[in-house]
Amino acid sequence: MVKAKKNVTYDHAWTAIAVARIMLGFVFLWAFLDKTMGLGFATKYGESWVNGVSPTAGFLKFGVNPESPFAAMFNGLAGNVLVDWLFMLGLLGLGVSLILGIGLRVAAVAGTALLVMMWAAQLPLKNNPLIDEHLVYSVLLWVAALAPRKFSLLDTWLQTPTVKKNPWLW
Repeated sequence: MVKAKKNVTYDHAWTAIAVARIMLGFVFLWAFLDKTMGLGFATKYGESWVNGVSPTAGFLKFGVNPESPFAAMFNGLAGNVLVDWLFMLGLLGLGVSLILGIGLRVAAVAGTALLVMMWAAQLPLKNNPLIDEHLVYSVLLWVAALAPRKFSLLDTWLQTPTVKKNPWLW
C-alpha cells in the first residue's frame, strides 16, 4: 500500500478535471463543427447543415432505438427547424462553455437535459441495462461545474456586468 505524503495538495486532481472538462468541451464543439460544415467525420461532405441538411434528422429517424418507449416522439421531431437550432446551439454552447470554463452551471443543466434525451432515445440500451456515455458525460458536466476552475476564463467572466448581476451564470 502506498502512503500519501503529508501536505499533499489535490492540485493534480483539479488539473485532471480541468483537462477532462476541456476535452469534453472539444467533443461537443467538434460535433457542432462537423454537423455544421460536413468535415467528413460523422457528417459526410456536402451533407451538412450549411448544405441545407438537418443536423438532427438522421439520428431522430434512424438512430433512435425502435424499441424505445419514446421512439415515436423522437421520430416525430426529425427535420424540425426549431429542434435543429436548439440542438446545434446546445452543442456550440456546451463546447465553448466547457473549453473556456465559463457558464458551467447553465451548461450542466442544459447539457444534462440534452444528454438525458439522447439516452432516452436509445432505451433499452444494448450494452448495459442502465448506463451509457450520455449519462457519464452528464455526470462529468456536473463535476466540471462544481470543481475549481483551473485553465479557465472564470475571473474575466465574473467581472462582466451581466454575470455580476446574475450569479447563476457562473
